[in-house]
Amino acid sequence: MENSWLNSARETYTANERELLGVAHAGQARAFFGRHPAHRATPLLSLPSMASTAGVASIWVKDESGRMGLGSFKALGGMYAVARLVRTEAEERHGPRPTEEQVREVAARTPFVCASAGNHGISMTAGVRELGGDPIVFLSEDVPEDFARRLRRLGAEVRRSPGDYEQSMAAAQEAAERHGWRLISDSSWDGYTAVPLDIMRGYTALFDEVAEALRGGAAESTGAVGDTGGAGGPGGVEGGEAPSHVFVQAGVGGLAAAAAGYVRDRWGEQPKIVVVEPQAAPCLLVSAREGRPTRVEGGRTLLGRLDCREPSLVAWRLLSRLADAFVTITDEEAESAARLLAAEGVRVSACGAAGAAGLLSLDQATRTALDLGPASRVLLVGSEGAL
Repeated sequence: MENSWLNSARETYTANERELLGVAHAGQARAFFGRHPAHRATPLLSLPSMASTAGVASIWVKDESGRMGLGSFKALGGMYAVARLVRTEAEERHGPRPTEEQVREVAARTPFVCASAGNHGISMTAGVRELGGDPIVFLSEDVPEDFARRLRRLGAEVRRSPGDYEQSMAAAQEAAERHGWRLISDSSWDGYTAVPLDIMRGYTALFDEVAEALRGGAAESTGAVGDTGGAGGPGGVEGGEAPSHVFVQAGVGGLAAAAAGYVRDRWGEQPKIVVVEPQAAPCLLVSAREGRPTRVEGGRTLLGRLDCREPSLVAWRLLSRLADAFVTITDEEAESAARLLAAEGVRVSACGAAGAAGLLSLDQATRTALDLGPASRVLLVGSEGAL
């Protein structure tokens, strides 16, 4: 199977996409998190050595490893969706200005349930416990026990299900339907889109932080003090310019869709958006090739948080129009990229380095098609810390 696919179905960003995901949603999410005592903007870091290796002018990485003490960008998703769902229910029950006590009463009424490869469950659990609710997280048998321990420490009831992530998702969905629990899924399908869309809207906050850092010249160099890393001064970025290329990793596609919606609304059609998936789980690339959401069988991958066989419907609808290319990487390429990032002081997992691996693994024909070269300014997301 090919390891890259140029999106011939690419369309321009319209008001329809803006209604789903854009700058305004990012502002709402940032206002929410701005009131949270644990929230701080994560750093945007310049990577001069990797830029030299990749043959581009500059690379910036948004390092999400320290996000709210929860270890990944997912902290922005589940927590935000839970808060919005509970607030909506409280307003329906108590009117437009429910008290904190009323909000907490609504949260405690019915448990929240999700399936997770680790990080989404942590975010949902943190959000639910803050509101006084009960979180239940289904983990497949291949999710590391470290995630299960972290979830229990945060207050989740952890249930192991046999098989892979999709089977744990089916178990969570069945439990929600059987018991009347609230399902908090980061994937979407016909008839279930509101919660996953709010999760993606939460993710847009990180891209708004990127835009703010670029406007203010606040990206930090990972080199020695005084090393500009190709930027316009120590710790700065060149003139606040927008990225020319965005490489973003994908499982079901939520983060990639959030990137696409925000980037198009903020910076227009010029930036090239490249979606990066494991070679063994290329559900978005295959869907792009087939022109419709497609389930893949694939093989085994060590990139567990990206090991998804079917795209999120809402994410797919956005990416099918807004992404420029889809590429796949091997486990070894992701691990190599993580080592290169660590050498520049960015300590992320192989999943967290997948976007960087996508950039570094491109063949010359794909680089040429994407106009990637010495003048390019690349944005990456270090989506989770090293495990």
